[in-house]
Amino acid sequence: MITIVDLRKARGFTLVELLVAISIIGVLLGLLLPAVQQAREAARRMQCQNNLKQIGLAFQNYESSYRRFPPGYISRVDSVGNEIGPGWGWASQILPQIEQSALHGQINFNLGIEHPSNRTARLQRIPSFLCPSDNPPAQWQAVSRSLATGALIGPICDVAPANYVGMFGTFEPGVDGDGVLFRNEPISFRSVLDGTSSTLLVGERGFRLGEATWAGAVTNAVIIPDGTDGVGTGPPESASSLILGHSGDGYSPGERRSHVNQFYSEHQGGVHFVFVDGHVGFLNNSMEYRLYQAITTRSGSEVVSIE
Repeated sequence: MITIVDLRKARGFTLVELLVAISIIGVLLGLLLPAVQQAREAARRMQCQNNLKQIGLAFQNYESSYRRFPPGYISRVDSVGNEIGPGWGWASQILPQIEQSALHGQINFNLGIEHPSNRTARLQRIPSFLCPSDNPPAQWQAVSRSLATGALIGPICDVAPANYVGMFGTFEPGVDGDGVLFRNEPISFRSVLDGTSSTLLVGERGFRLGEATWAGAVTNAVIIPDGTDGVGTGPPESASSLILGHSGDGYSPGERRSHVNQFYSEHQGGVHFVFVDGHVGFLNNSMEYRLYQAITTRSGSEVVSIE
């Protein structure tokens, strides 16, 4: 039997119906995308917290082995006090504690970060030292500049990036900080008189604020604000700022106008820090500045309450 189909009765979507369907799909996508982005950022924040938790645990294990923390960075000085390297920082010294023993073994700690024999090591990108919400370059060039004007003197070497820097204290990084990490001097748990659960150890620095590297303080390097994106202000800062940050100059954590050697993140509202006891907290950029400074010092005798 042959069936005859009346093609006059076959009917598709009209143009109006098609446009309505597309509009509905567009509205649904518009509602869905922010939720997806929020979920992704929540996952990135969790990974950043985990990175800092691992760094805190590495410090605990290092202290258990050596009865002290590593110094903020290591450098000799000449007769007039100028740093002459090698500059290796706390992050390079805890490499075995974050399952990077092979990389640690490649480093000649007696030679400067910039020495050609350390090139392979200093360019190694380490995920544990990178915040997934940030997007630093695969490597960046440390340069020498005038500390007075920021004028470029010349390139020094390329280094791998990092998003976590140690807490020097309440003034410009370098020697004899009132925090936990500074040049040449290792600190033990016994020296943290303000309490290990209320003293900051390491925090975030987004690359839009200022460059950092896990390798350490590249001798003679100077960093300055980029000046093109509204993040980062202040004068040129010395090599110690590549591995350390501070809480001075009146800026709370995460403020866009902070100096390049302070703390900043790409997470909305504040900055993650790991404390000396190993727990990780998120400090809101609207927190009271007096409280922020109190928890950056190791033995300031401040009475603080932290949630």
